[in-house]
Amino acid sequence: MKTRLSCIAALGAAAIAVAHPCAAAEPQFKDADTRAWWALTSQLSGDAMEGRDTGSPAYARAARIVAGRFAAAGLKPAGEHGGFFQSVPLHEVRVDAAGARIAVVRETGARVELEFLHQITVRPTDQLAQTLDAPLVFRGYCSAAEVGEARGKVVVCFGTRRQGLPSGAERLRAAAAAGAAGLINVDDPGFTIEPPRWPAAYARSVGFRDAPPAPDAALPVMTLSAEAFPALIAGSGEDAAKILADGAAKRPLPSFSIPARLEARFPTATSDYASDNVLAVLPGTDPALKREVVAISAHLDGYGYGEPVGGVRIYHGAFDDAAYVSTLVRFADRRRGHGLRRTVLFAVFTGEEKGLLGATWFTRHPTVEKSDLVADVNLDQLRPLFPLKILTVEGLGETTLGETARRVASGMGVETRPDLEPERNLVRRADHWPFMQIGVPAVGFVFGYDPGTEAERRYRDWYTLRYHRPQDDLGTPIDPRAAADFNHFFYTLTETIADAAERPAWLPGATLRPAAAR
Repeated sequence: MKTRLSCIAALGAAAIAVAHPCAAAEPQFKDADTRAWWALTSQLSGDAMEGRDTGSPAYARAARIVAGRFAAAGLKPAGEHGGFFQSVPLHEVRVDAAGARIAVVRETGARVELEFLHQITVRPTDQLAQTLDAPLVFRGYCSAAEVGEARGKVVVCFGTRRQGLPSGAERLRAAAAAGAAGLINVDDPGFTIEPPRWPAAYARSVGFRDAPPAPDAALPVMTLSAEAFPALIAGSGEDAAKILADGAAKRPLPSFSIPARLEARFPTATSDYASDNVLAVLPGTDPALKREVVAISAHLDGYGYGEPVGGVRIYHGAFDDAAYVSTLVRFADRRRGHGLRRTVLFAVFTGEEKGLLGATWFTRHPTVEKSDLVADVNLDQLRPLFPLKILTVEGLGETTLGETARRVASGMGVETRPDLEPERNLVRRADHWPFMQIGVPAVGFVFGYDPGTEAERRYRDWYTLRYHRPQDDLGTPIDPRAAADFNHFFYTLTETIADAAERPAWLPGATLRPAAAR
């Protein structure tokens, strides 16, 4: 009999659906703590929570549930105006998917329509032009030297994320400096450690209200699927499959003109709203240490409603990150108001999926004294899909928190490792990063695995089939013991940090410590 996981893998990404023949098995938890964790995870990520999109009524309902649970567990409010909430003022720009049109127009007049959100998408900004009509050129990896003269043209680039090649920011700077009319980043199909995901949920950008526009905000920046690339360059005489394969292998790429123009229409709309962080404290008990604050954090927001995948529109966000908001709540429940030597700040952030907005706002506008923050332990990027034998620690060699995590994990028979896939840049993609940017020692975690193992297969399957999709839901086939083991690790780690005689510190030679904090 097939397991649910092997059945999903056999179906393939295109066949994902809630009503497929792989029946979901309810996880069988052996302890009351993990059963309670799962019950709250189920409440926060069920259909009624509508994916908890930043600023939505559903997000606000979820935030009230979390605040109520913190209060019931004996935590004290640590938000604004004596309450549990900190309001984050936001500004949104979105492209109307129904009205968006993008086409490749050949010199013969023939048109090839590109399906918005399924083959191509665009970065929304306030300055984004509503229309675009410009010739197309391909410029390899789009270093400044490769882009060359491109005024008034749409520059097409191999959108690599590989070390030693131009980053997305470098490609953007090169195109803007050349006076390009637009930029298209083509997916790297060989970047299998985190494969491209289509469809895109939506074309929306969210930032802080009143934030100044980026210097390049007027330049249309698009992403194109590798599958659509051959149609884009048809008639150029170039081999699309060879270009994609060479780019994936970091081999030299050609530069050439494409005998076509790109015509596009990007109808946009804007809105301003606020979304809340949920903040609570467990006051410290040691007269000498209680001013020092250990933050433990997770993000409550998900993607909300988006482009359907397998007929499902709600992007549930069960393990990204409702499950680990539930872990924070369970830790509060276990403490029952009984403090540790240091104060513990329970920080549940909004807007993580829109760019670490809630955590960044908090670190810029902390509701505790900034100088009192001594650590952040962040929970995100965690998937208990297989036994917890290896734990990747983001920031392992940067601060003493890494060594503390190593000791706690070792006591459980768990090996700790640094991130072995640094090209994914995970250390900068979760809510511990804003803390590190203001000089606060911080760590995050990923379930680790050895190459070629069943654990790796399950991890890769999750990223292919569920990550930032509606299928990050309660049907995810998890390892109940691994879920319990990680929660136990986190409880013990937090207590160890909060009760230690010495406060966490940066290590000599730390590469992520900001210069201002050295």
